[in-house]
Amino acid sequence: MALREAVGGLAASLLSILRTRFELFTLEAQEQKANVLALLVLVLGALIFLALALLVFTTTIALYFWPTEHRYVALGVLAFIYFALGVGMLVAARSRVSGGEPPFSATLEELRRDIELVERLKEPSSRSVPPEWMPPPGDRP
Repeated sequence: MALREAVGGLAASLLSILRTRFELFTLEAQEQKANVLALLVLVLGALIFLALALLVFTTTIALYFWPTEHRYVALGVLAFIYFALGVGMLVAARSRVSGGEPPFSATLEELRRDIELVERLKEPSSRSVPPEWMPPPGDRP
């Protein structure tokens, strides 16, 4: 009966660990979802208002230079500035997507620690209990 209780206790502990890791994963997934939605709303709003501002600015410059001989130069300069800004924003977006902390890093770190603990348990040692499970020195009987 002791073996059955030990196996049951081990299974309960394993399920408890898996449940905790899954809860951490779902919490991080909710955070990632909220971050992505907030970022999309901000980007969409910024794009709409920047497009409107760009349209008004371009129209103002075109109307200002239209009676002169430099109207095509002014429009060319505006087109070049818009192109340079667009390329700069694409480069910034690419570096932001490729850089930074990967999603679910806390879950991956906890799983890495779990794997290390299991590897240490498989190694033969003079102690029957891992050091993490030992009570602090003042609490020992």
